[in-house]
Amino acid sequence: MPMFEMPMKELKKYKGRNPCPPDMDEFWDASLAEMHALGTQAELRPAAFKAPHAECFDLYFTGIKGARIHAKYARPRKIAPGARLPAVVLFHGYTGHSGDWADKLSWVGQGFCVAALDCRGQGGLSEDVGGVRGNTHHGHIIRGLDEDAPGKLLFRDIYLDTAQLARVVLDRPEVDPGRVGAAGGSQGGGLTLACAALEPRVKRAAPVFPFLCDYKRVWEMDLAKDAYQELKTYFKLFDPRHEREEQVFLRLGYIDCQHLAKRIRAEILMAVGLMDQICPPSSQFAAYNKIKSRKKMVLYPDFGHEGLPGMSDTTFEFMLGL
Repeated sequence: MPMFEMPMKELKKYKGRNPCPPDMDEFWDASLAEMHALGTQAELRPAAFKAPHAECFDLYFTGIKGARIHAKYARPRKIAPGARLPAVVLFHGYTGHSGDWADKLSWVGQGFCVAALDCRGQGGLSEDVGGVRGNTHHGHIIRGLDEDAPGKLLFRDIYLDTAQLARVVLDRPEVDPGRVGAAGGSQGGGLTLACAALEPRVKRAAPVFPFLCDYKRVWEMDLAKDAYQELKTYFKLFDPRHEREEQVFLRLGYIDCQHLAKRIRAEILMAVGLMDQICPPSSQFAAYNKIKSRKKMVLYPDFGHEGLPGMSDTTFEFMLGL
């Protein structure tokens, strides 16, 4: 292992540094009940993009707190009467968006329905309803951190959006609810974990170097930079003497994917680059080691937070098993 990380022997048993709130389960059970009350009604609008073998739609649904959430949705143009197809929900990297339509067509060509979320407040078309004090331009991890209740954390709402999108897809008449998967990289990898944890009907999930895991470990490694820069920014602006450090990391525990991982029932295929200094390997192992379902990790010893050769193909083959 590189010098910045612990040895592999320790990684394989590492269980994380960030504290878990004592009411973690109650918090997420209540959040899920709030989400379930929204139902799964969605609006499909034919998209401007056209493809000969695919029907493409802008999909909108009502997310938590009334936000209007957008996803790209594509399905095969010709579906036999009564047929139920496999589906995959896709999640993008931090500050990004759902990507180009052409990226989805390989799934459709294999007979899948595919939905790609636009995270609220980021680069796509989903609505960010706001409603908290302080920073709103950057820093979605810390958004709502100083509110009275953890229900104001923005990533709580984004995690619920992932599960709500999965529920919408699961309830589509053309989708086989027993054959739905989830996938994404970086933030998308963390959201894949969250989706699988919060919607237990997801059968397979393929997170690639997941973000949003073990915040305190990232901080202690002095890697609060790049995607995690907002942790350092928060302390500099709002707690320069670190008088509330323990409280801050405990509150962040509500949106730490390692603490949601025990809820996962899906089969997991996770990819980790062992030279990753954006989402350090130990933070990813913290989540992986808590997953109780069937799982496999694919290691890239010489790679950081970058394209992992062959992993897209491996993920595609994994989902073909749905």
